[in-house]
Amino acid sequence: MSAVKVHPLVSPWGRFGLYSFFIDAPEPVIVDTGIASSPIEGMAPALEAIGRRIEDVRWILLTHGHIDHVGGAHALWELTGRRAQVVIHEADAPMLRSRRAHVDEYLGGRGRYLNDPEGAAKVTAAADAVISGEMEPTMLVRGGETISLGGDVTVSVHSIPGHTPGSVAYVVDGRRSVFVGDAVQVHGAANGFPGFADPVAYRTSLEYLRDEIRPQHLYLGHPYRRADGTPYGVELDAAQAAEALRESLDIEGRVSKAAHACLCAGLQVTDSAYSPFAHVAQEVDYTADPTLEPSPFFTSMHGYRTHFNRNS
Repeated sequence: MSAVKVHPLVSPWGRFGLYSFFIDAPEPVIVDTGIASSPIEGMAPALEAIGRRIEDVRWILLTHGHIDHVGGAHALWELTGRRAQVVIHEADAPMLRSRRAHVDEYLGGRGRYLNDPEGAAKVTAAADAVISGEMEPTMLVRGGETISLGGDVTVSVHSIPGHTPGSVAYVVDGRRSVFVGDAVQVHGAANGFPGFADPVAYRTSLEYLRDEIRPQHLYLGHPYRRADGTPYGVELDAAQAAEALRESLDIEGRVSKAAHACLCAGLQVTDSAYSPFAHVAQEVDYTADPTLEPSPFFTSMHGYRTHFNRNS
């Protein structure tokens, strides 16, 4: 197996750093694309600094459909002369095809709890501003595929739903270098809470990564945080990866227990910013502002509520 170098590419966006990764393979790859400005402002100069050209990228691998991961896809694809293959899981493909899909996701989930009459308009404006273009992916995946990057370099695709229905891990075969986007949340990023649309699938995916994939190198979409608030970097070695997966499972277990108790007792609408899940925030000592986008607290709580209702 040829040695393959990986280079993080960072672009700013408000409170966040947006991370993409360049896989320096015979057919070069960028994993995740930030927002509309990221290819020109972040990726192109970073690649130039290591003697590579954005025009030569031949694969755009998207870990999931959220706005800060697919927003730059169309712009990057254009910069490659439309020669790059754009890959996404079929379940998240609507987020690449349509800006409106991001608004619908908001309205169907966290938007139900934020009590913001301008919420849909804000998400619409954000989608218009930071998604470089709606597009049809050139390759849809479901998990189980192998992608050849030229020479003897291949990437295997693994379905790891939970954060989104179509979250995937891309694994450089023979090296166990694993790109997971936002599928390993630990204790969350800037908002300080782990975000996942389907908590049961999220836990199953974490266990799959821990037991089956066993990353030697784990690449994260953001600097997710430990229990004490200190951030990991976005490039984790084997020991850090094992720790991040263990902590992710631990906090999900705590949140799940609190959410189940809250739902069993019946949701209470109060003046709390965490309403109707104030009990959960109290039980897990979550004190940050739950209304800041992307509002992972309410995303996850809605996931628990959906699962509870489906099984009660």
